[in-house]
Amino acid sequence: MNKTFKHASARASLFQESVIREMSRLALQHKAVNLAQGLPDFACPAELKEAVTRATLDNVNQYAITWGDKLLRQAIAEKTKRFQGIDIDPESEITVCCGATEAMVATMMALIDPGDEVIVFEPFYENYGPDSILSGAVPRYVRMRAPDWSFDEAELARAFNDKTRAVIINTPHNPTGKVFNRQEMQAIAALCQKWGVLAITDEIYEHILFDDNEHISMATLPGMRDLTVTINSLSKTYSVTGWRVGWAIASPELTLPIRKVHDFLTVGAPAPLQRAGVTAVNMPQVYYDELKQEYADRRKYMLETLDMIGVPYTNPQGAYYAFCDISSFGFKSDLDFTKHLVKDIGVAVVPGGSFFGDSPIKHNYVRFCFSRQDETLSAARERLKDLKKRS
Repeated sequence: MNKTFKHASARASLFQESVIREMSRLALQHKAVNLAQGLPDFACPAELKEAVTRATLDNVNQYAITWGDKLLRQAIAEKTKRFQGIDIDPESEITVCCGATEAMVATMMALIDPGDEVIVFEPFYENYGPDSILSGAVPRYVRMRAPDWSFDEAELARAFNDKTRAVIINTPHNPTGKVFNRQEMQAIAALCQKWGVLAITDEIYEHILFDDNEHISMATLPGMRDLTVTINSLSKTYSVTGWRVGWAIASPELTLPIRKVHDFLTVGAPAPLQRAGVTAVNMPQVYYDELKQEYADRRKYMLETLDMIGVPYTNPQGAYYAFCDISSFGFKSDLDFTKHLVKDIGVAVVPGGSFFGDSPIKHNYVRFCFSRQDETLSAARERLKDLKKRS
């Protein structure tokens, strides 16, 4: 007798494919302007193109050391010292992975046991839910509230308990653009130390900040050095999202299991791209200054467009997204709004529901991405002028 084959594991059945990546596919299908997926549509710095070409011609084409090219790890340690003031041992505290995406899931699979609780601030980057499921963790959501997306410290304190293993912090934050301030970070740090809980921090937008907002890395706070895993990557800062080079920084005791899981997930990130990453993380200060100004200009244009069409938003403090409240537009849900936008208006954005658990406000929001060249943002503005409210 033939046994019926079950096509998906119970674990894989608990989550769907990425909504963000699906919106990019719909943008292609409908020839829409893509303001959905968080990738720049402009070229990376010329120095990086030259660096990756040079690495390939220099025969850096075989496996690097599993936990990362030695020169890249040294460069990451030096950059961490320069910007955060922390001394990192590149030999025992850095694991280079296939992007921040793998760094995050490798960290969670290495350090979290099935049944452990992980605190996640809501709204959240959509990968954190599947990451929790794949590691067997139980997500426990703490709401951030509009308009400034602050959280209630008492509510956060109630979320911590004997089952809590980690809290995930993403700052600057995707999708809201919030930058966690020092008081908020200190409140989280105090609870982590009280309960012996890890802070897993996603800091990939650390250099994309606006106005006078300051990026505070959790590992720099007193008592948090050994309780923090810092996730970062080349992708956003250097406009190379397709290179898939990221890393996790943690104490040697935490790094060892992360390296073991990483080894059997991917073996290693692409060797020539790791070597080219040395050039990226060694970029001079003027590069970061210009990056902030260029994104400030893009933000200004995006927000002017949203004002023009009457879409309320939270002014982003960092990252490159505008999180918008579309509840007044008369659509049944965020999905209805985004389908209309991509098919009839010709602009693709991300429905807000993908950033929430079961929150009652999950269908009130959409995310616009403004990491785009001027021509793209201008084309989106012209099409969005046709957006009308429904009665």
